Amino acid sequence: MTKKELLEAMAKAAGITQADADAALGALIESISGAVASGNRVAIPGLGTFEKRERAARTGRNPQTGAEIQIAATSVPGFKPAAQFKAAVAGEK
Repeated sequence: MTKKELLEAMAKAAGITQADADAALGALIESISGAVASGNRVAIPGLGTFEKRERAARTGRNPQTGAEIQIAATSVPGFKPAAQFKAAVAGEK
């Protein structure tokens, strides 16, 4: 599903214009991104939980030369799906 298709589905389901759906989707993404970047968890019942995860520094390999390289520690976004979402994807609904 593309963003355009998602906006069309949102607009139809909510009975709003596509412009309003685009604004709502943009606000949702911005709100989740900002909260997770600040270290907060965002739980959406029926969908899942977004959170910030720490990835430790480690040694890796350059695939072209085989030389060892140091990969710095970093923060990455994480998502844990809710049981309802897992069941829907698995067709167990």
